[in-house]
Amino acid sequence: MPAEDLREFVQLYRIVHLHFKADQPVPFKAYPPRPEHCLVFYPFDTETIEYKNSGKTISHLPVVLYGQFTEVTNRYIGSNFLAFQVIFYPGALFRLTGIPAEKISNEYLDAEAVFSSVLREVNEQLFHANGYAAMIEIINKFLRTLIKKQQKPRLLLDEACNLLLKNNGNISLDKLARQACLSARQLERKFKERTGVNPKLYARIIRFDKAFRLKNTNPALDWLRIALESDYYDYQHLVRDYKEFTMLTPTHFHEIENNAPERKFGLREGY
Repeated sequence: MPAEDLREFVQLYRIVHLHFKADQPVPFKAYPPRPEHCLVFYPFDTETIEYKNSGKTISHLPVVLYGQFTEVTNRYIGSNFLAFQVIFYPGALFRLTGIPAEKISNEYLDAEAVFSSVLREVNEQLFHANGYAAMIEIINKFLRTLIKKQQKPRLLLDEACNLLLKNNGNISLDKLARQACLSARQLERKFKERTGVNPKLYARIIRFDKAFRLKNTNPALDWLRIALESDYYDYQHLVRDYKEFTMLTPTHFHEIENNAPERKFGLREGY
């Protein structure tokens, strides 16, 4: 968890640290859409991202900012890989930068272009940090300076976005609009400005992500139970989302995902 004074903006920190032997082949990770905007520091080896749909690749960025993804990207990492991910609440990145979220949807950006070269200093501090606790304090300090410069105020819409996230996408658009004191048309426009996608698609990504993580942490569960516990009507409803977001059936996607780098260490993604 981030420091308490940062929790209006930041959901959590996710630290992924994998160290392979120099001669050990490192598999790629098929990274599915998740309901998150993320700032990522790579103090050691960086990663190469490949867009599965287009084949476009991006490499060698020490600090990355990405918005809401709606497609799978393949991530290729080095033998000494540490990613410090700052996972923002929906709308928080828009408030901090003033950049409409749809402009960074499905984008994997050099974060210095948004937050300036100070990120190089922060990444260097992470490289020299004595352990994860020290890294967390470095990021807490950086984020406090960032929040002081926020560009946009908090609105009722931000509460509505968070409500959708906390309720696994199970809130009607009418209720969201009432919560935000907006018309249905205003809700869709402003919601997209803050999250990069419309409310209906965002709710589907939330539900899909829950199913993905539930299967990931409980591989013995059958797909019907995964579907029902993730608030799908039935298995075919789940299959439709998997095919749209990954272009594969649930079984086929997880056959690939089960070979991800962290699986070599027995690690699962439940958060």
